[in-house]
Amino acid sequence: MTTNALRLAKAAGITVQVLEYPVDESDLSAGHVAAAVGLDPDRVFKTLVCTGERGEAFVCVVPGSLELNLKKAASAAGHKACALLPLRELEGLTGYQRGGCSPVGLKKKLPVFLDETAALWDSISVSAGARGAQMVLAPADLLRLAGARWADLV
Repeated sequence: MTTNALRLAKAAGITVQVLEYPVDESDLSAGHVAAAVGLDPDRVFKTLVCTGERGEAFVCVVPGSLELNLKKAASAAGHKACALLPLRELEGLTGYQRGGCSPVGLKKKLPVFLDETAALWDSISVSAGARGAQMVLAPADLLRLAGARWADLV
């Protein structure tokens, strides 16, 4: 499998492990993905796109087992408040569909924030940019690849 996210990782010289799994259209949750690839749900990170009060979009990458705290997300991005981006707008903004949104290789350059719990792991898993594919890499490599910053998001 080749995706934009995986091409960018290779071009940057970052080693990633690709984990492919059968897609269940009725359950695209991070918990389901974790079970399918055999990883701890705390280690499988989900990519959520938010919008600030003036409509500016930004990306939060958080453990699949936890919920994004919108107040913390807004604060990290320099906003007073934020909300999750409506799903109908996801693909047009990011180039990715729900269940396959990667923080790497977004269609539009957006600020990316990685929850600080990622530092607890030697490697974490994020979407490789397509449903049915995860890429496992060091959190520091994800920060560099996605141009992300650490944040307290959960």
